[in-house]
Amino acid sequence: MIKLDAASVLLQWSTGGMFFLWFTARRRVVSAGYGWLLRSIYLVFAVAAAGVGTRVDGLPLRDATAILMALTIAAALALSIVRRGGGTASFPTVVDLVASSIGVVGLLAAGVHAGDPALLSVVRTLVGAAFLGGVCDAMLLGHWYLVQPGLGRGPLFELVRAVGIVWPFEVAALLWPTGMVSVINGSIDDGYAGLLGWFWIACAITTIVLVVVTRAALKERAYSAVMAATGLLYLAILTAFGTDLVARAVLAR
Repeated sequence: MIKLDAASVLLQWSTGGMFFLWFTARRRVVSAGYGWLLRSIYLVFAVAAAGVGTRVDGLPLRDATAILMALTIAAALALSIVRRGGGTASFPTVVDLVASSIGVVGLLAAGVHAGDPALLSVVRTLVGAAFLGGVCDAMLLGHWYLVQPGLGRGPLFELVRAVGIVWPFEVAALLWPTGMVSVINGSIDDGYAGLLGWFWIACAITTIVLVVVTRAALKERAYSAVMAATGLLYLAILTAFGTDLVARAVLAR
């Protein structure tokens, strides 16, 4: 049905996060430090994915791409630091997209390995990467407004909207049989008398509610609205991971 392993989740997180870094940075309105922060974080995740993968339930293609992705992120980080004097315009943001694309190759391998049917597993893996990476980047970008208070709300609003667009695909992929529908109707025993199925429903619904409320908060003129939106995105990270990882844990039984 599906497989849950730490190496694939870390690679998903890093791949999705790097994609949405490119998504935000391509506008060249967020300062270079935001890129340094996210590249540093997702470099650690990619290295961790490679390290865990080579030691636990190794998958050669996934683990090799995790290593290559880590090297690409490291190169992008070094290049952005070297070119810091030229501002954001001096850094080719496509490098971040290249790193994410390398990660996608590893996720394809992980998805095929994850379970049958392979196509559904691949879709779940790729959509999950976008979902987790998007909500995490949105929270980090919200915090970045403390460092760059003059930044307009457009980048954050755009990122939150992207998470809202990905959400129905994430939920649909996890509901698709054999999926959470089978847990909800009792065909699959979650081991807790159906409690995890209801917990998953609560996480999924709460996530989109938080996205909608965050977008509403960003429309308020007061600067404190940005901080309120960031707080809401903290909660959205918890519910988003609950949506993705609880389903994977239950369906991996």
